[in-house]
Amino acid sequence: MAVHVASRRRGAASLAAAFPGATVLDVTSRGPQPWVRLSPFYPHGSIPVPFSPGTDGASVEGIWQALKVFDTADVDPAKLTATGMTGLKRTVRRFGQVHGHRRGLTGDTLLDYETARRQIYLPVYRWVLEHRAAEQVEELRRLTEDGEVVLLDYTTNGDVTDLSTPLSHAALIRRYVLDDWPA
Repeated sequence: MAVHVASRRRGAASLAAAFPGATVLDVTSRGPQPWVRLSPFYPHGSIPVPFSPGTDGASVEGIWQALKVFDTADVDPAKLTATGMTGLKRTVRRFGQVHGHRRGLTGDTLLDYETARRQIYLPVYRWVLEHRAAEQVEELRRLTEDGEVVLLDYTTNGDVTDLSTPLSHAALIRRYVLDDWPA
């Protein structure tokens, strides 16, 4: 079972040379159906928000951005209901430095980046893989039985502890398919 992660920015010729004969799947928000459903931006709806009983979000990214706290802005519950796959990000350019992620919409604890990845992003994304994108995950598993699969993403970092670059959801998909989910 071979699953690879590669940058979406690589050209088709480069991918074909590096992974001859592999099935290449774009799992970003710009990917085709049904693989776009694996994007954290995809608005599946009714995704439980960690540490916020009774509160749901439309997308993984919407939940992640909603709980982010900046110099000049606290949580943004409106991000939970956003169903467009654009305009979700909340940036330091607009709001100042990030102080962390709030542990729940009304929580009084701010989580540092790695802890937020472990307590918010990973559980939410895994929930989506198990409850909203299970068909795509099973199809990926089937495809890996037939040969190599390359998942395209904008980043390739699959190490939760590497805070120097954003976490790749394609790398998380790879780890999930290979039964190697981060602890």
